[in-house]
Amino acid sequence: MSNSFAPIENAAELFFTIDNGSIAIINKMASILLVLFETITYAKNFVFAKNKALLFGGSMKNKMLKFIPFFIMASFLVTGCNQDTSNTVAAAKPAVSTQAKKATGPVYKGKVVGKSNKAKSISIVVGKGKEAKTIMVKFDDKTKGVEHASKGHASIIFYEMRDGQPWATVIKPKLAKLPKGVTEIQTDELKKIIDSGSDYLLVDARPAKRYAAGHLPGAVSLSSKAYKDKAASLLPADKNKLLLMYCGGPT
Repeated sequence: MSNSFAPIENAAELFFTIDNGSIAIINKMASILLVLFETITYAKNFVFAKNKALLFGGSMKNKMLKFIPFFIMASFLVTGCNQDTSNTVAAAKPAVSTQAKKATGPVYKGKVVGKSNKAKSISIVVGKGKEAKTIMVKFDDKTKGVEHASKGHASIIFYEMRDGQPWATVIKPKLAKLPKGVTEIQTDELKKIIDSGSDYLLVDARPAKRYAAGHLPGAVSLSSKAYKDKAASLLPADKNKLLLMYCGGPT
């Protein structure tokens, strides 16, 4: 008995595999056939009225038949015959934006004073002076940019509240605004300048202990703490000389 139902099942399977473009063409063909049917019916009604000779005249049948090609052509112009439906099908699909979504929501900005990968938590100090406070923010596998939460560095943490606890959604480094006339360069650009033999001064702005542990060849140590006392003696008198400075991370 199962074999007797095989053709029906195959027919159903064939029907459901028709794509959107084929369905659109079938709909248009059905519209054309409907217009043709109505045109022929309309012509027959006029032909059947030939008995009313005073109104239509004896040659009404031949006159109406001449208009059938016109009605057919009109139906093709209205509904279309071989119209490309690819654009219609594509338009029906929702557009997918390839642009990255900007982080939104409440945010903490401050210095990261602690981070535990085991507990999946970040401690960040927000506010200044007497209003400064330390806040613990949780993070999970869905949090983006966890690597930017580094102890001792400033971060921007976008978060959402879950059961009264802030959970980080996106973490970004909080970079200092460069003063006018200062340009940020990458390490490959720095190497090109060093290899070119240009006249420049390379300054290591990290703490003196970090400098003593290792630094780029030719660099002089000038940390932020020592700047006030040593800047005048270390920095070049020629203000047009190229000055290159580097530190231990984003600032």
